[in-house]
Amino acid sequence: MKLPPSLTRLIESFERLPGIGPKTAQRLTFYLLHFPQEDIELFAEALSNLKKKTRLCSICKNVSETDICSVCGDPSRDKRMIVVVANPLDSFALERTGFKGTYHVLHGIIDPLNNIGPEEIFIKELIDRVEDLAGEVSFENVDHPEIVEIIIATNMSMEGESTAMYISKMLKERNLDGDKIKISRIARGLPVGGDVEYADDITLGRALEGRFEIK
Repeated sequence: MKLPPSLTRLIESFERLPGIGPKTAQRLTFYLLHFPQEDIELFAEALSNLKKKTRLCSICKNVSETDICSVCGDPSRDKRMIVVVANPLDSFALERTGFKGTYHVLHGIIDPLNNIGPEEIFIKELIDRVEDLAGEVSFENVDHPEIVEIIIATNMSMEGESTAMYISKMLKERNLDGDKIKISRIARGLPVGGDVEYADDITLGRALEGRFEIK
């Protein structure tokens, strides 16, 4: 039996989403078929506004509905502490920790196998942003300007590590290290509740490297 074109088109649209196979796409489509028309229209409006009403923050490149996002526009945030993440979802995860600095969203990582180079993500914008911050002088402390800390929080995959190394290299080539700039990487090791016996060799090795004194 052939499905009506309206159903087929929606199924094909769902299939284009990551993690959605043909069967799941069919289930979602037939599930929505039983929704009231009003709810369907609200759903369609939300999808339409997803692209119409969102933009990238002009400072950190996170998703926002205004030119400057709520984090960058918050005067209580430490703008000289920047966590570099691969995508917006990573910044939302870090927000749950109570982090009070700011972010820079790359919108990807360097991945030569998928033809993603440094030019395809927002690395240049990060370097320029750090350079501007490094040149700022505080009237309260002219002789000893505050340090800018860049915390690279890309994933621990090969591509994530390569991206972190590239960013560090670019910052150092611009002389953005030393007294004014601190470049750090998020810690690696065992997750809370993880068992040592089930951890792989690399994770255990990094856990040992990141050990700290118990006081």
